[in-house]
Amino acid sequence: MHRPLTDFGVTPGGDPVANAARLQDAIDWASPRGRALYVEPTDQPYRVAGGVILRKNVSLIGAHGPVGRGTRHPDRVQPVGSVFAIEDETRPFLTVEHATQVRGIQFWYPRQAAHDASKIIPYPATIRVSPDTGAQGVTLSCLTFFGEYLAMDFAASPKCICEQILFEHCYGYPLGGTFIRIDYCYDIPRILHCHVNPANRRFIDGGHGKAVIDATMARKTFCYAIDHTDNAQLMDLFTFGTWGGIYLGPATYGQLTNFNLDCVAVGILKQGDQNFNRNWQIGQGSIIANAGAPLEDIHPIVVEGRGHTALSNIESFSGHNGALTTVGQSQDFLLVRGDKRLTVSMFGCRMRNYAAAEPVTVQNPEAVLQAVACVDKDENPWPEKPMNARGE
Repeated sequence: MHRPLTDFGVTPGGDPVANAARLQDAIDWASPRGRALYVEPTDQPYRVAGGVILRKNVSLIGAHGPVGRGTRHPDRVQPVGSVFAIEDETRPFLTVEHATQVRGIQFWYPRQAAHDASKIIPYPATIRVSPDTGAQGVTLSCLTFFGEYLAMDFAASPKCICEQILFEHCYGYPLGGTFIRIDYCYDIPRILHCHVNPANRRFIDGGHGKAVIDATMARKTFCYAIDHTDNAQLMDLFTFGTWGGIYLGPATYGQLTNFNLDCVAVGILKQGDQNFNRNWQIGQGSIIANAGAPLEDIHPIVVEGRGHTALSNIESFSGHNGALTTVGQSQDFLLVRGDKRLTVSMFGCRMRNYAAAEPVTVQNPEAVLQAVACVDKDENPWPEKPMNARGE
């Protein structure tokens, strides 16, 4: 059975510092036993300070799947259920070690701005990898974040790596622009079924206002950002109103499928630091690049560095959206830049609402591009005739 946190004196509406200390006591008790602790749902959140360490072998379990529009108290502007209300502006709330799990919990920052961009608080990460031990074998599932600045920070180090990290069914809208960050994760990280949207707190207080969304865009960060990873798996990802959608760093390879990147400046930035295994298979996605930068800086897809990028069945279109300040179109569909040999293949891509004469801009004389069965903004086959090895 899961042991309830109230057994250890963690109380709804209690003092944040005392609750954090008692939560740590509960975790320390559970670690040698491999036990799960239950965040019992209540009409008042568990107010907590930061600095808590989820030690190895411990699971922290709540009552929820992701609650995409927010739970709501009948009389107060606050969520209800298995809720941690985070009251610490200087320390990450939860630092995780090996063989840990966090599931079914809501994280709420009651002092975070919802509409006034000048009052945004740059909170540290809600959940982060341990900088001292790394973390291997971590499950983060069915989590919902309200008012976070950076939700989950798994930027590890070469000496303390993280591996087998699973993010699934997590919802939020980070006001720093980054929801999940991974670095130095060499055994197949997985980011699955995550939804980032400023309307995720709609039932609590109406969602984030336009000024806050514009300020989040202005940080020029990527919602999902990974580097130094082997064979990463990214599937069924959504973001709205972050400057960048997905960053695939120089030392990464893997698969990205079934995604929707809405109201971004750059949908996907793929890099590569060598040509052996810096290859990404990217397919079945939609990108609406229309905001956050001057028109010439708005690109659904940017490829640079080395390696191969396979693009299959990707649609881009654009337009205006009243939730944030938009340009309304992108400069092109794909920008290829750099000065080293790289390769790109495109199949079945539908490309619309770009300003340039051609959907693909090649600024790398060493790039090799092949496209088949693609359609341009005028609904004509693109290219009209086969391209040579230089994409001409």
